[in-house]
Amino acid sequence: MSLGPACAQRRALCLALAGVGLVAPDCAQALAAPPPPGARDLCPVCGMMVSKYPHWVATIVWKDGHSHHFDGPKDLFKALLNLGKFIPGHRSEDVAGVFVTEFYGLKRIDARKAWFVQGSDVLGPMGNELVPLASAEDAADFRKDHKGRQILHFDQVTPALIQSLDAAKP
Repeated sequence: MSLGPACAQRRALCLALAGVGLVAPDCAQALAAPPPPGARDLCPVCGMMVSKYPHWVATIVWKDGHSHHFDGPKDLFKALLNLGKFIPGHRSEDVAGVFVTEFYGLKRIDARKAWFVQGSDVLGPMGNELVPLASAEDAADFRKDHKGRQILHFDQVTPALIQSLDAAKP
């Protein structure tokens, strides 16, 4: 039986999410405090210099301790949903942690526990963005204050949603 494109993409996301839950003992410290991007770190999705956008940094930490930084959650999800394209040679089962910068406190938080508001009037470095919040209450307040369309949890982000963010005019 052949999987359609949407099903195959959803399966890739599920595999990425399953890999995110795996933590190697030597990565415990890296997960407690993800490394900041270096001055020359480029987003593997769009090529932008990540350190120029500290309020939007998102990071994947790998089990071997190295990391990839992104200029926002949207590009982070693009990479997670298509590792082969954006981070060749990396596998979802090797992901030790995924982090985003929370909008209000500007702290790095576990992306799997974050809430994301889609369709707001707040733009990221690459335009329309998924704005990460630390709690459901913060997400509800942000949605109300910034005309957000919907609140999503990590596992609700789909390739179609990411494509709609890119297609919408800021």
